[in-house]
Amino acid sequence: MEPLVAAGTQFMREVNAAAVLTRLRAEPSMSVSALAKAVGLSRQAVTRALNALAEEGLIEFGSLDRDSTRAGRPAQLVRFRAEAGHVLGVSISPQDLRVAVADLCGTVVASDAVQFGAHPSADEVVRTLLSTIERTLAAAGRTSLWFASIGTPGIVDPACGVIKLIPSMPGLTGDVLLNRLKEPLGCPIYLDNDVKLATQGERRPDVERREDSLVMLHWGERVGAGIVLNGELYRGASNDAGDIGFLDLFEDGGSPRSRHPHGLGPFEDRVGGEEIVRQATAAAGRAGDGEFLSRIEAAGERAFEAVLAAFADGTPAAVEAIDVVARRFAKGISVIRAILNPRLVVIGGPMARCGEPLLAALRRHLAGEPLDQPVLEVSALQQDAVVHGALLHSLDEIERTRFGLVRTPLSS
Repeated sequence: MEPLVAAGTQFMREVNAAAVLTRLRAEPSMSVSALAKAVGLSRQAVTRALNALAEEGLIEFGSLDRDSTRAGRPAQLVRFRAEAGHVLGVSISPQDLRVAVADLCGTVVASDAVQFGAHPSADEVVRTLLSTIERTLAAAGRTSLWFASIGTPGIVDPACGVIKLIPSMPGLTGDVLLNRLKEPLGCPIYLDNDVKLATQGERRPDVERREDSLVMLHWGERVGAGIVLNGELYRGASNDAGDIGFLDLFEDGGSPRSRHPHGLGPFEDRVGGEEIVRQATAAAGRAGDGEFLSRIEAAGERAFEAVLAAFADGTPAAVEAIDVVARRFAKGISVIRAILNPRLVVIGGPMARCGEPLLAALRRHLAGEPLDQPVLEVSALQQDAVVHGALLHSLDEIERTRFGLVRTPLSS
C-alpha cells in the first residue's frame, strides 16, 4: 500500500474510533448494530474501531442482550470503560482546599475539602494538597490518573504553569505548584485562574447554563470575573481579563486609601469580605446589637462567614451591611453591562450563599440605570464551581489529546 493511502486509511480508522467512543460515552451500553446505526458507519467499520478501542482498554464486550425483541441470536453489548482512567480537579484558596476525582465520564468518585488556618505558608499549602490528593485517590480505589487541573487565585499563565501574581497567597508565585506536584501526580498538570475555571464549571451541560454571553462574578474576600463571549472564554491580551477587583469607581472626597496590605484592589476593598465585616460591625454598633458584635469578634478570621450566616438568619445589622455593599457592587455590574452587554451575570463565590435576597438587593440598586441590565443568577455550583470547572477542563484535555486520535496505547 502506498504511504499516502496507508496514512489516509489510518486517519479514517482513528476518526471512526473517536466517533464510536463519543457515542459509547453517552450510553450505558449498546449493541454493535445499534452503535453502527447511531454513528452512521458500517458494522465492519464499527467492529474494527471497537477492536482497536478494546486493545486500548477503553471499551469491553459484555453479555448478550437478552432483552432484545429482534429475532435470531441476541446481540452482544459493548460498553465504554469509564473506570479505565481518572482525572483530578483542585481548587486552592486562602481559606480552603477542595479536591475531586472523576472517572472518564465525569462522574465524581471521591472528593475532599480542607480548611486552612490564617495566612497559610506555601509549604503548608503544598503539604496539605499532597496529603489531601493522596487521601482522595485512596478513597476512589485503584485509579489511573490521566490529567490534573488546578485553580488558584491571581494571574496565571496556563501555557507554562506559572502564577505571575497572587497577592493573597504570595508564596505560591512562580512555578512552585507545578514543580512540587509533577512527580507525585505523574500526569500532565494544568494550572489556571480559579474564576476562569469556575466559569467553565458553571457552563457544564448538566448545569443547563450554556449561554454564549455571560459573566461569572466571584464575590468574596476578593472579586474577579470570568467572561464568556460568543461561547468562548475570553482571557484578554495578558490572560487577566476580568480582574475587576482593581476597578476604581468610587470617589469619597477624602484622601486616597493607602495600598491594601493583602493586595486588594479599590473595588474589592469597597465590596469584599473585609468591608462587609466592617459594615456589619458598624451597623451592629449603631443598633446596640452586642450579641452580634460578640459573634463577629469570636469568629476571628471567619468573621466574614459569621456575617453571611447572620444575613441568612435575617439579622438586621447583617442585612444592612450586605445592602450597602450590594449598592456598590451594582455599580460594577453596570460597568460590565455598558462594556460587554452580557445576557447573564452569575454571582459566585461565598456571596452566592446569600441567594435570592442578594439578587433582589442588586436588582433594586440597578433599577435606576439607563441601560437594560442583564439577567442575574446565583452560581449553581457555588463553592464547588472551581473544582468542577477543573474536572471539566481535565476531561476536555483527555477528549482532545487521547480520545480525538487513537494512535498509541493509552496506558498511563
